[in-house]
Amino acid sequence: MIGNRRIPSPPQADPAVLAGFADAATAIISDNLARLPGCVGLLALHGDRPMIGTALTVRTAAGDNLTIHQALDMVRPGDVVVVDGGGDCSRALIGEIMATIAKTRGAAGFVIDGAIRDIAAIRALGLPCFARAVIHRGPYKNGPGEINVPVSIGGLTIEPGDIVVGDADGVVAFSQADAAELLDAVRRQEAREAEILESIRDGRYAGAYGKPPSAA
Repeated sequence: MIGNRRIPSPPQADPAVLAGFADAATAIISDNLARLPGCVGLLALHGDRPMIGTALTVRTAAGDNLTIHQALDMVRPGDVVVVDGGGDCSRALIGEIMATIAKTRGAAGFVIDGAIRDIAAIRALGLPCFARAVIHRGPYKNGPGEINVPVSIGGLTIEPGDIVVGDADGVVAFSQADAAELLDAVRRQEAREAEILESIRDGRYAGAYGKPPSAA
């Protein structure tokens, strides 16, 4: 039924492709996606550990986590559980128990457009978790919800099977089909920025518009 679908997961991203992005900053990835994609308003509530994996998407009713529980039965090692909770922060959608289930099943992390709880325990687990807020109030478990449908997370549409990357700056996602071209562009920008930083350190930097530095 539309509004309550459970769609099988698409193929996961090639581990070699994921490895290529493992040390790529979300800021540079975003720069090479025309600076448009990105989940606005989400924070790295687990700390600064980076995250990368394949999107397993969930759309759920505000404040309800029944469908997230069902999605955890489908999670594969390397999946990022991406939850569209409508941005509602009145109730936590996951806590220590669900995070522990996800980690033991090999999930790469959570991206939640909503709130979480048990933040101290989640940080101790070391499982990446990006969300809007922390609140003690627990969720309902009534549904409805859908698994592996397109979702909107902080203004970014994420499709099931997309590659999801998170770090201390935030979360970006992109299709597997775009990964090779994007990685080439990311590496070129990394090289340019490394040269700029080196020129600053050794006094060669001419400024953003090619002007010589001011005399000290």
